Amino acid sequence: MKKIIILILLSTIYLSIQAQFSINGQLVQRFEYRNGYNKVIAQGLDPAVFIAQRLRLEGGYSFDKVQLYIALQDVRTWGSAPQTKIIDGYFSLYEGYAQVNIDSFWSIKVGRQELNYDNARFLGNLDWALQGRSHDFALVKFEKKNVKLHFGGGYNQDGQSLSGNFFATQNQYKTAQYAHYEQKLKDITLSALVWNNGRQYALYDSVGNIKEKEVRFSQTFGLSNITYKKKNSTLSGFFYYQTGRDVKDNKMNAFDVNLQISQNIPFNDSLKNSLQLTVGTEILSGTDNNYKKAINKSFLPMYGTNHAHNGYMDMYYVGGRHENSVGLYDIFWRMKYTINKKAFVALNTHAFLAYAKVFDKTNQEMKKSLGQELDFSAGYVFNKSLSLQGGYSHYFTTGTLELLHGVTTPKQVQNWAYLMLVVRPNNPKKFIGLLQ
Repeated sequence: MKKIIILILLSTIYLSIQAQFSINGQLVQRFEYRNGYNKVIAQGLDPAVFIAQRLRLEGGYSFDKVQLYIALQDVRTWGSAPQTKIIDGYFSLYEGYAQVNIDSFWSIKVGRQELNYDNARFLGNLDWALQGRSHDFALVKFEKKNVKLHFGGGYNQDGQSLSGNFFATQNQYKTAQYAHYEQKLKDITLSALVWNNGRQYALYDSVGNIKEKEVRFSQTFGLSNITYKKKNSTLSGFFYYQTGRDVKDNKMNAFDVNLQISQNIPFNDSLKNSLQLTVGTEILSGTDNNYKKAINKSFLPMYGTNHAHNGYMDMYYVGGRHENSVGLYDIFWRMKYTINKKAFVALNTHAFLAYAKVFDKTNQEMKKSLGQELDFSAGYVFNKSLSLQGGYSHYFTTGTLELLHGVTTPKQVQNWAYLMLVVRPNNPKKFIGLLQ
């Protein structure tokens, strides 16, 4: 027995010398009040009130030129499992990958992993949603000073079968390939993205058997980030274009363009006390809601963190809402007051309009206004591990949005509020779901 203990101790000492271990984690607990969140709420419906949480355990192991990483998470709503439950389905693998460093610049990363780039408009880790988003992917990375080039792909199946390769999982690509390039100059940062998306299509007969199947491909490419920063002023934007075929075999011809300017006004450098003002617009193309031709003009920000962009009440492009619809004009104004290194308050305003024409059931054209949204948020950092974040949002709806949501008798008040405790040691991002 003593020999076994000595052997274990020697092995542990040896591994400690030869390898590097890291352990981390996070806990996010969020209270929410939903009274029109994600969809216009109708009269007679009660608001939703709940507490949800994410617990994520992260571990890393480095040996020679290999890095192994694992992140296990439990996502649940308080009360969703009985107190005496032995096991439930809320625990899962969020990330699990190996990265092999070929040399100082090149590396290969294989396994389940986040794809998080630029401002997360098209590719993001969906950090606001407690479950997050990760991909089963193989990735090649080249990083040298101010230049980064990432490219790779993924191929998905429902399981390990003996025959066939039909992919039945909904709202996910069967195969995808992409490349992302970023370069930082003196005052300018430029990024470009190309994404090839293959979705599984199937036609079924009257008894549910597959009559026809194929993989249909669309392509998204563009300048995913253009930022020019000079002193306290920042001019930024992005442009995406989508082509190819959607899963219904419609030809795609869509775009997303954004332009904004920010001005930071410092008051006290020692306290990091400042006011940041931002004004801008985003245009996502759309298709008339009575359009009959087989052309899809509706841009789809497929795998982004959409919560941060078009209003915090998530009326647009979150959870499938507003996809393949009339598009969006988002004219926004943001104000963020940084009180000190630990605290901030912010107020965002949005004016939303439909990009394409909207017709009612009698084929009469409606006004394009989709309403306005006010988003107030605040946060406080207690220490390097603990922060508190909260917010209140109010939506002023219109008849056009109510028609698109299929609501005939909406409540007079449409609002949403949350309060969130964030425990994230060794993570520089102390707040979640906000554009920094």
